[in-house]
This record gives sequence, C-alpha cells and structure tokens, in this order.
Amino acid sequence: MKIAELQLPKQANDFLSQQGYSNLFPPQEDSIKAGLLDGKSLLVSSPTASGKTLIATIAIIHYLSSNSGKVVYLTPLRALAAEKFSEFKKLESLDIGKKIKTQISTGDYDSNDSTLAKNDVLILTNEKMDSIMRHGADWINDIGLVVADEAHLIGDADRGPTLEMILTKLKLLGSKPQILALSATITNVEELSKWLGCEAVTTNWRPVPLAEGVYDHGSVIMHDGRYFEVESSIRGPPVDLGVESVKDGGQSLLFAETRTRSASLATKAAEAIAKYLKDAEIEELEKISEKILSDNEHTELVKTLAKLVKRGVAFHHAGLNQNCRETIEEEFRNGKIKLLTSTPTLAAGVNLPARRVVISNINRYDARYGTNKPISVLEYKQLCGRAGRPQYDEYGESIIVGNANSDELLDYYIKGEPEPIESKITDDKAIRIHVLSLIVTTPGIQNDEIINFFLQTLGGLQSSKSSIKFAITLALKFLLNEGLIIEKGDRFVATEFGQKVSKLYIDPLTATYFRDALDSVSEKRKHTFGFLHLITYSDEFFPKLSLRNKDFEKLSVLLENHSSELIKPISEYDCNRSLLAIHAWISESSEISLSDTLNVEAGDIHRMVENGDWLVYCLYELAKLVGRADLLDELTILRKRLAYGIKEELIELVKIKGIGRVRARRLYRNNIKTISDLSKIPVNKLAEIDKIGPTIAENIKSQLRKES
Repeated sequence: MKIAELQLPKQANDFLSQQGYSNLFPPQEDSIKAGLLDGKSLLVSSPTASGKTLIATIAIIHYLSSNSGKVVYLTPLRALAAEKFSEFKKLESLDIGKKIKTQISTGDYDSNDSTLAKNDVLILTNEKMDSIMRHGADWINDIGLVVADEAHLIGDADRGPTLEMILTKLKLLGSKPQILALSATITNVEELSKWLGCEAVTTNWRPVPLAEGVYDHGSVIMHDGRYFEVESSIRGPPVDLGVESVKDGGQSLLFAETRTRSASLATKAAEAIAKYLKDAEIEELEKISEKILSDNEHTELVKTLAKLVKRGVAFHHAGLNQNCRETIEEEFRNGKIKLLTSTPTLAAGVNLPARRVVISNINRYDARYGTNKPISVLEYKQLCGRAGRPQYDEYGESIIVGNANSDELLDYYIKGEPEPIESKITDDKAIRIHVLSLIVTTPGIQNDEIINFFLQTLGGLQSSKSSIKFAITLALKFLLNEGLIIEKGDRFVATEFGQKVSKLYIDPLTATYFRDALDSVSEKRKHTFGFLHLITYSDEFFPKLSLRNKDFEKLSVLLENHSSELIKPISEYDCNRSLLAIHAWISESSEISLSDTLNVEAGDIHRMVENGDWLVYCLYELAKLVGRADLLDELTILRKRLAYGIKEELIELVKIKGIGRVRARRLYRNNIKTISDLSKIPVNKLAEIDKIGPTIAENIKSQLRKES
C-alpha cells in the first residue's frame, strides 16, 4: 500500500513524502486495515525498527486533520521523549488548515504544567502524565488520541504500575480517546488487547532480516542450523565477534553486564578496530575526541573515552554525562564510531541499530535478590532487536556469548517466547501509591468503587477479585493509620497531608518517614547533613551506591564532624556512598575528585542532584504542611547548593547568568563576594580574573546594568 492511497489531506501526503515515506511496511498496512484511520484503538506488537513510529505519525496527522482535541504521546524514558519530540516537532511545518503545536514535558511532578493546554501534540513521560492527572488538569477530557510507546513495560516492577494506571483511567474517560499502544513482541497480546479494548495487530516482520545464534568454542551456531568459525584472539569472543563485523563493513554493538566490563571490552577492541579505519575517518575521529575533551572535565572516564574514540570505538553507560552520551550516540549513528559497547540500558533507550549485536553475558546483577540472574527472554529480544540497520544492512545478526550449553541457549532464548506481560499493580508499594491517587482524584469514593476500578486494570484481569480486595484492604489500612486519608461513613477522602503527598508524586511510606523526621527536628541549629541523609536513605533516591570498604573511614569522619546536624543518631550502616558523593558535591568537589575518590561519575552525580532536588523540595513542602516554617530557609538554601554544587557563601554570585560553581569560587577568592562587589569592580579588572575573560565580564556587567 502506498502513502498516497491513505485517507489523509493532500498536504499530509506531501509532508510524509518529503520525509522519505512512499510505501507502507506490512505492520503499517495491517494497522490501516485494522481501523487506525477509523478511530479504532489498536495494540501493535511488532519487532524493533518495523515502523511503529510512522503508524503513530499517521494516526496523529489523521486525528488532528479532523479534530480539535489533543494527542498525548507517552514514553517511559526522558531520552525517548526527547527523541520523539524531535521527530514530531516536524509536524509544525505541516499545513492542515491549522498550525500544529508540539510540546514536551518530562519533569516537575508537582505541577499540572498549564502551558500544555495550549498545544496539540504533547510528548510526556508516563510519570509526568500520571502527575498531571493527579493535579486534575482541565484539558484531560480533550484528549482524543493516546499513543503509548514501549507498552510491554507494563510488566516492569518499577515503571509498569504507573503506565497501567494511566491507561486504565484514559480508557474510562467519557471522551473515549483512541488508544494506540506500541510494543515489541508480546506473548499475551490477546489478553492485553482485551484489557485495553483494542484490536491486536501482531507481526514478526522486520525491514532487515534477523539471524540469531550462539557462540560456542570458536564457532557460531545459528538458529537455522548454519554455523561459521570465528577467528579467535586474546581479546576474547565478544570482541572477536564485534571486530569481525566491522572488518566486513558493518557496525557492532556489544552489550556488557556492567559499566566496568563495557569499558574493558571497548579498550580490548580499540587496537583491532583502528586497523580498519581510513585516513579520512581517523581525522574525523580525532575531532570527535577533541570535542569530548573540550566539552567535559578530564576525569579518567572521559580521558579513556576520548582515547578510544580516536580508534573508532566507544562505550556508553549511565556514568557518562549527557554531553558525552549524546556525542557518542550521534557519531555511532553517523557511522564514524564503528564498535560501541554498552550496558543494557541502551536497549530500552535511544534507537542505535548495528549490523551485529553481541550479548557478551546473559547474567545481570539483580539488586532485589542480591545475586546475578539470567536475563529474561523478553530482555534478550529487546537486545537483539537492535541488530540490522535499515537502509544500510541487508541482514542483522544477534549472537549470545554464553557460558552454558549452546543448545540450551538456542532453545531458551532464540527459539523461546518472551514471558507474558504480568501486572505489578498489586505490589505493596504500587497499590498504596495508586489507591491514594485514586482517592485524591475521586473525593468521596467508596470501597466498592475502589475495588471496581482496580478490577478494570490489567491486574484486575489477571488476578482474582479476592486478591485485589485483600491488597486494597492493606493499602487502605496503612493510609488510614498514617493520616493520609479519612473515612466518612462508607466513603474515603484524602486529608491535606494525603493530597500533598499524592501531588508531590512520592510514595506514602517515604512521606510518613519524612513527616516524622521533620516533626523531630530540633530548632535553632542546622540540619543540612541530616537532610542529606534523610533523602539518600529514602527508597526514592537514585542512584543509591553501596559503600566500599575504603569508604567507611571517610564516612566515620564525616559523621563525627556533622553529628550536630543529624536528625537522629545513625551509624555507618545506615548510610551509602551516594550520601558521601552528594555531600562532596555541595562542598564543591570537582567531577575529577568525585570520580577518583568515590568512583562516582558525572552521569551519576547529575541524576543524584536531579533526584535529590526533588526530594528536598518534597521536604520543603511537607515542612510547610506540618508547621515547621523554621526549616524552610535552610531547605531553600540546600536546593540551591544542590543545583550548583556550591557552599552556602556562593549562592548570591551564582544568581548571575554565566557564573557557575567554578567562576563563583574564583570571584570569591578575589574578594568579590556579593553582587554589590561585582557592580563596583571595573570591567577590565573583572576580565583579568581567571576563568572570566572580556566576553563574560561584559555579559556580567550588562546583566547588572539591566537590573539596576
């Protein structure tokens, strides 16, 4: 079927043609035939790179061409949201009788983000959408089309319940929006489509055929019975497999189980890959390496990455900052980086296909069990789905390097079916969070109504009514005992505390822990270190890094020096390495120092700061609620220190745009401690200070003149 045959305005067909689309892939044609343009809800289950984004694009254009409502595009990750926003922003150039306005919103959970009401296509993370619904945004009833990307993540223990609640609420809206759920292969697709009220569109078609196999003692045995030899070296099988693909003109993506292994595999591959680079490619890679060094602090991690990039190799993991990750992703897409090693997080994130994908180890550390466990078939399918670059490769290859019997690996992973998607909505944490949110958004709701709502979730379909009732009963008991809700007759209403907790988007258990701690804080002394311990100890804080043996002495000194700031007595065993890192950050430790002394990388500290800021904001709001106005100034100061990574005396200086933690400290050392001091110093003298210079000095003075 051709794009031109679709029932879309001519301008839309022209737009899609300009974007390079002319013919529909089979999953896209199947979706049209299943009623995509007739407003029918669909669950599309098809492999990675089979064209699901175009299905969404066609649905969005068709809906907006004839309706004035809103389109919501849901993604599980911020990186994915940014990628989709970049794609759908192109719709703003399309003339369909009105200008399409697109907006992305992924953070600030304590807000309904009123600007969203003015736009047509809203790209939101699942958590942001859930938060908006809790705040009761007026435009919710204007939603006419919902696209839920990566819908199989409903089965994820952490993120799944949120998406499940959103979709349950949306399908029950009076406006009955069209739901388009997109997913990789789902085993129990009929069950999920029944729950969503969707037509199921399932296919195994891929634009690039995928061959899967297992490496076994120098040979690769493919699922169709073929096998081939692999030239072995001291670099090890995963690297040998990756190098072989690059040698044949492809790109390789090697999945490693840890960050350390990821960097190790890249280092081993570098010398071999460099042999296959052309002079022009080496020149380009030198520039990329220089860019990485010029844009980032020279931690050992960054220096190692820059060195490897010169040889056409890179690694990718959460320890890298956003700058580095984006550079690596872009240059791998451009084909300049030939071999990329990564932790599995990349499989759930941005789209980076390669001709050959190598799964170097089928085991992953599982924090819930405290041991390594084999990955699921579903995760394997996500990893191998990256194999094959459309427009570049005639085939893709996925190869497992296993330490088990190759026949067992072939049968279990390659020939096996992904595990069915199972709801996690009745888990203790999920049920108390979402029972509270339901009571907040439906004041006066009765017990039977709560039960009936949860019976309409996927969990309600997969569980017995008695188990749903039992889970809800336990959640209600906790919420009542802790004062988050009250019971009036046979109806439930959220207290002011309960409403605040739900809108702060925090686990009620964490909120009670925070509330009780705030109640016990003594007056007339600082508690900064105590607040840092409070947030890093909470279940919400992430990433939470465990202490190493060499950290205990450092921690003991810290606890002794800040004992007066503690909210309650604690020992080293109540702490984690993240507490050390975040305290070092607000004490102005550099990224290099954090990396060298604590093995905490720039990407880690960025997520700690972002997460910590949200939790300190929660403390601030709860302190207001429990009448602890005396703590508000200190919490406000702590948020600013977290944001900039500074000691308290620099807060005034960083108010000026262009003055960050490094320049502020330089100014302070030159006896410029306030904005008044900045105003008095001549611009030429200001420019002479290290890290300032004429341009920044003039910008600072310009800001001060405008404000005076």
